[in-house]
Amino acid sequence: MSATATPAEIEARVIEAIESFGPAAPVTREASFQELDIDSLDLVELAQVAEEDYGVELKAEDLKDLKSVGGAVDLIVARAAA
Repeated sequence: MSATATPAEIEARVIEAIESFGPAAPVTREASFQELDIDSLDLVELAQVAEEDYGVELKAEDLKDLKSVGGAVDLIVARAAA
């Protein structure tokens, strides 16, 4: 776990992970998962990245509430700082 990860580093890692899923549109902080064509399996993979890289556990309830890249970044940043 990287206790020294900055919000910018976490955002870059989340975007990198989402880009690896082959999104349907450019990955920006404002992009919704719907417009990127990111499905629940992709979000499970993203949750694994968050746990492996930052020690942040995202549960199914967390994932179903996520709608955008920025929302995912903010959640991971908040949990990583806790």
